[in-house]
Amino acid sequence: MSAPRSAASSRAMEEPPVLLARPSDDELTRRLLRPIWVGGPVWRILFLVTGLGSATMLLFVLYTVVAGIGVWGNDIPVGWAYGITNFVWWIGIGHAGTFISAILLLLEQPWRTSINRFAEAMTLFAVMLAGMFPVLHLGRPWFAYWIFPYPATMDVWPQFRSALPWDAAAIATYFTVSFLFWYVGLIPDLATARDCAPTPAKRRLYGLFALGWRGSSTHWSHYRLAYGLLAALATPLVISVHSIVSADFATAQLPGWHSTIFPPYFVAGAIYSGFAMVITLMVPIRRIFRLHEVITTRHLDAVAKMTMATGLIVAYAYVVEYFLAWYGGDPFEHYVFYAERLAGPYAWAVWTVFAINFAVPNLLWVRRIRRSALALFFLSILINVAMWLERFFLIVTSLQRDFLPSSWGLFRPSYIDGAILTGTLFTFAFLFLLFLRFVPFVPIAEVKELRHELEVAEGRAGRG
Repeated sequence: MSAPRSAASSRAMEEPPVLLARPSDDELTRRLLRPIWVGGPVWRILFLVTGLGSATMLLFVLYTVVAGIGVWGNDIPVGWAYGITNFVWWIGIGHAGTFISAILLLLEQPWRTSINRFAEAMTLFAVMLAGMFPVLHLGRPWFAYWIFPYPATMDVWPQFRSALPWDAAAIATYFTVSFLFWYVGLIPDLATARDCAPTPAKRRLYGLFALGWRGSSTHWSHYRLAYGLLAALATPLVISVHSIVSADFATAQLPGWHSTIFPPYFVAGAIYSGFAMVITLMVPIRRIFRLHEVITTRHLDAVAKMTMATGLIVAYAYVVEYFLAWYGGDPFEHYVFYAERLAGPYAWAVWTVFAINFAVPNLLWVRRIRRSALALFFLSILINVAMWLERFFLIVTSLQRDFLPSSWGLFRPSYIDGAILTGTLFTFAFLFLLFLRFVPFVPIAEVKELRHELEVAEGRAGRG
């Protein structure tokens, strides 16, 4: 019995620690609150640039509302293109935040601490941007409330066989639960910010949002109960929300879309792209704010492993898709997969996606790459690009060549499409900079709790 224990302990010793240096509670509080008290010229410059980019996007969105979505590149037969591609991409990016926060909390994984707060914020901002595109795609966004079931005098109800009410229900539920989960977890740290605020105005502001938190045993008891219940509510949303998004396509009778593999395929792709965005955000935050003791190599390694696992699932789904297209014997399905996608006008996007999404997960088998911040940052950018291209060719290639050659038409994006896509990236960065500046983006209370738990565990191991 001693040999397995020694082997397990040696493997545990090889794992990098989840918290370095073990600073005191006061030191942790000062270090983690410092970014919200002290701004810098770099933050101001980035805030100005991203703010201008966000304002520009709003102008293009306003122009789209006034002139109609005919200013986009959408046309017959390609009625869905950049708008729905951006929607699926952004809603997918929001999945990793819920996965890290809720599922890993229920599984009691210690490495989620230190990165769950900004992953949750990433989810909120991504869902906000995703929700904009179905509303714009209505053509008459001022009637967006029609897709929600509400009591009306005329007893007019949404068409529940349409994908629009499904998306509205999925986005509204996901955003509501994610926001509540994020805010409840934030309350103890808002109270800490209130107690340490350097000015009376900030003390009153943070005190308002802290909801009277005093850190009593009753408060902590209610907090843990509410936090656990919200985690349990949020966990199935990881599966259900993107399954609903996949049903937008799978319920259609178009070759390349009508497939039962779509729900697990879309969920895996969403978590894959979401973890890539977590890496994209985590690496600069760790570097700029010098959080190497709190966001350690263990976090990089764990997030990279999750990215590798979901990436391999996505690669496997590619293989299964093409096998089913061949095995099913449907000539239309065979044409879409083997002629249209592999050799059609957008074959360059298909081969780019395959090259990246087959290569990157297999590169992450290498431990040195998984623990290199620079390598992970570069690979995460590639994943984000590849996953946007995947959603793009998945949508466009099934639409641009219909069953009749006389109905074929090549999609060409307009400059409005590109401007809105670029603008969403600026808006996401703008919102994230606001979050970094005014909200404790590393959960102080959870990091302190983790430090005490590690000290107790080490003390028991020493006595043993």
